[in-house]
Amino acid sequence: HAQAAAGVAGVIKMVEALRHAVLPSTLHVDEPTSRVDWSTGAVALLTENRSWPDRGRPRRAGVSGFGLSGTNAHVILEEAPRQPADRHEVVPDAPYGIVPLVVSARSAAALQRQAERLVSALERTDVSSWAEVARALIARRAVMSERAVVLAGSRDEALAGLRALAGDASSPLVVRGTAASDASSGIVLVFPGQGAQWAGMGCELLDSSPVFAELVDDCARLLEQWVDWSLYDVLRGEADAALLQRVDVVQLTSFVMMTGLARIWASAGLRPDAVVG
Repeated sequence: HAQAAAGVAGVIKMVEALRHAVLPSTLHVDEPTSRVDWSTGAVALLTENRSWPDRGRPRRAGVSGFGLSGTNAHVILEEAPRQPADRHEVVPDAPYGIVPLVVSARSAAALQRQAERLVSALERTDVSSWAEVARALIARRAVMSERAVVLAGSRDEALAGLRALAGDASSPLVVRGTAASDASSGIVLVFPGQGAQWAGMGCELLDSSPVFAELVDDCARLLEQWVDWSLYDVLRGEADAALLQRVDVVQLTSFVMMTGLARIWASAGLRPDAVVG
């Protein structure tokens, strides 16, 4: 509890505070407690956000997480070293966002050659079709043991990452690895139970994924004669919020969400060996 549940929110909060150089106000407290003599030190309650000036040394913050039984987990955070001014910035290229280009081969040398071929292919394509190349790499090619993924937000980034891979150079756009040789390993998708739901959880996918929307259409048609609520309204966040407190609603909408996500993965070429939950 002290580390995984209570502490993680505080860690995230302070990481963002270090990142943005802001001392965030303490929530839900308007006045400091009278049981502390606040005049005897440099400690003060933050009732509003304050700037966190640079004093020529790394900013640091302490985060404590307290368990119900008295456990106390404490961590001291220090801001990350400043990056050079010419560091790579990933700028998404609408409408795709970040797209993974999956490259694989049977050996490291073959992986480099495959990256070279992809560079040549992308250089011959127009700007708008590079994401289709990424889709084809996932859906139409077998995945070998030596693997790399280029995470690109534009055609230029895709080319930069592939060139780095072809030249066996490091790049923030490229992740590499070797698949485990254990033949018994496989892909398992796990559906969550109750507690993972939120109002409007299907809105973005309904608008952006025809595969997901088709699955929801099928489920809504099957459900309408058995339930007194609209699947679409719940997934879009347009229904009464109290509906998400009902077990029958949560179980069905969670099933539809997870089945829809599984259908999306399958359409992209990721076919699980098992689906559980």
